[in-house]
Amino acid sequence: MTAPSFRRQGILFVISAPSGTGKSTLCGNLRATPDFIYSVSCTTRSPRPGETDGADYHFLSTEQFESRIKAGEMLEYAKVHQNYYGTLLAPVKKALEEGTDVLLDIDVQGASAIRSCSDALIRSSLVDVFIMPPTIDELERRLRKRGTESEEQIRMRLDRGREEMRNWRLYRYTILSGSMEEDLTKFRAIMRAERYLSSRLTLV
Repeated sequence: MTAPSFRRQGILFVISAPSGTGKSTLCGNLRATPDFIYSVSCTTRSPRPGETDGADYHFLSTEQFESRIKAGEMLEYAKVHQNYYGTLLAPVKKALEEGTDVLLDIDVQGASAIRSCSDALIRSSLVDVFIMPPTIDELERRLRKRGTESEEQIRMRLDRGREEMRNWRLYRYTILSGSMEEDLTKFRAIMRAERYLSSRLTLV
């Protein structure tokens, strides 16, 4: 008798967190494994030194970006400081249809847009995770430790962080951030559980 086997559609893992929580480092560690395809965002801002088109971002002109918006090609997008940022829908859907999991690092506004997506595949595949800093004081400590922002920028990030933290209940999962190792362990527990949900599996 042939042993049963399963196949499943891919999962769209969306991670959000206030700036300074450690989200980028967490996503970087996850990207180092073959577990996911990392969704590369589009932007109209100019490349920074060392950034590569197609790896860090897809760099588009404003006209190109707005053309994709009008054509319904964006899964989500936002305009921040006069520049567009967004995620193309087609490559995400293609990966999910092929059974490949997709990892998307995005803010609370983008996560909200994805939750509202009319595409049935996107809605059924979505697993959104919020990384919650232990306290505002700890978030401030982490921001200052980076040494990359001015005092004004730190204050702005803290104010925005407080606003973003109010959205944690909108997410399926919330991880209270600890060490990077702890956050990675917690996320992988979520990842394993979601991959074995009966509703995602088809017996073949």
